[in-house]
Amino acid sequence: MARSYAQLDLDLQLCFPLYAATRAVTRRYAELLDDVGLTYPQYLTMLALWSSSPLTVGDLCERLRLDTGTLTPLLKRLEAAGHVVRRRDPADERRVIVELTDQGWGLRDQVAHVPLDLLGSVDLSASEATQLSKLLAKLLAGLD
Repeated sequence: MARSYAQLDLDLQLCFPLYAATRAVTRRYAELLDDVGLTYPQYLTMLALWSSSPLTVGDLCERLRLDTGTLTPLLKRLEAAGHVVRRRDPADERRVIVELTDQGWGLRDQVAHVPLDLLGSVDLSASEATQLSKLLAKLLAGLD
């Protein structure tokens, strides 16, 4: 009896359109952020800090779903660029606090157009984008 492997068809996989879309979206963000000198992961870090600064490195890792080995070099580059400062928590020397500089806060104005520009470059309405975001959040929650 011949076995069927239809479940292994690339076009039937959930992972492939997620992977391909992630790469395409990240590439588009890179184009939109090039003028201000931010990489996509740096942009995500700045978004988290604009929402709630200061944050500990641990809080940033959790928020961005990154480990410290990935986040620390990224923060060093943001600090070298003058966007953030890192300092030890006086209450607990083991913790590092990350805070935006005035320059980091000012960068927010320079990238305020990015979300709308990205939405304008995809064939999704605002409600479809919201629905997709909710579905992806549900997917992440299920995987957690």
